[in-house]
Amino acid sequence: MKPPRQNRFRPRQAAAKSSWEGVADWYASYLAKPGTVQANIVFPGAARLLAPQSRGRYLDIACGEGRFAHQIARNAKEVVGVDAAPSLIARAKQGPSKNTRFIVADAQAFARTVHGPSFDGASCILAIQNIPNMRAVFEQAAAVLAPDAPLVIVMNHPAFRQPRQSGWGWDEQRKLQYRRIDRYQTPYEQPIIAHPGANPDVRTSSFHRPLAEYINALADTGFVIDAMEEWVSDKQSDSGPRAKAENVARAEIPLFLALRARRRT
Repeated sequence: MKPPRQNRFRPRQAAAKSSWEGVADWYASYLAKPGTVQANIVFPGAARLLAPQSRGRYLDIACGEGRFAHQIARNAKEVVGVDAAPSLIARAKQGPSKNTRFIVADAQAFARTVHGPSFDGASCILAIQNIPNMRAVFEQAAAVLAPDAPLVIVMNHPAFRQPRQSGWGWDEQRKLQYRRIDRYQTPYEQPIIAHPGANPDVRTSSFHRPLAEYINALADTGFVIDAMEEWVSDKQSDSGPRAKAENVARAEIPLFLALRARRRT
């Protein structure tokens, strides 16, 4: 048997010092706005892949302020959410669902914190790219999921949305909008300023990894991938000389990657 591959990023801070604690207010206010990509694309797609059942018990890893957990709780017996940011968990507890439970816990070390029987499914929505040790997340999920239970992971697409190393460009000669990719193969950590101009000291971190690292880490921790989807923007340009090219580019270059993996029996 081959030794497990080593993740190149290690957790550097305790749960209470989560980098998202400093942006909890901003994140909650953003999700409350109408027409977000979460509301229009990410949450519906993730819920469809997870397919919660009325008698099922589900786990939302790095749940943030609990919006997705409350959404799937409508079709589940119980949903438990864990997040390292106490402020986000406090907001999650104020949500409308009666059959939810929210716990302050690091996504890299939560298995001993959640109690009860094995979960019938789990999700990690737009968070895995912000967690230093993704392998630990998958190991913890494998420890609490029932055999064949799904783990749904949604992330910024690692092939097209590398932090600070990708962006849109315009080819004047061909009249085409294109996506420029400056780095892909080498993993790296990129500090992100949460409030440019207003509070430059408040930062989060994003971790770029090539797709192979996600696939191999899931396989090494006992999962088999049974679904993969790539989701594009729902925005449309209806005016301007580049509107047609912008719409073509949006329809062809995905924003998000969704993986569904099942814990091997």
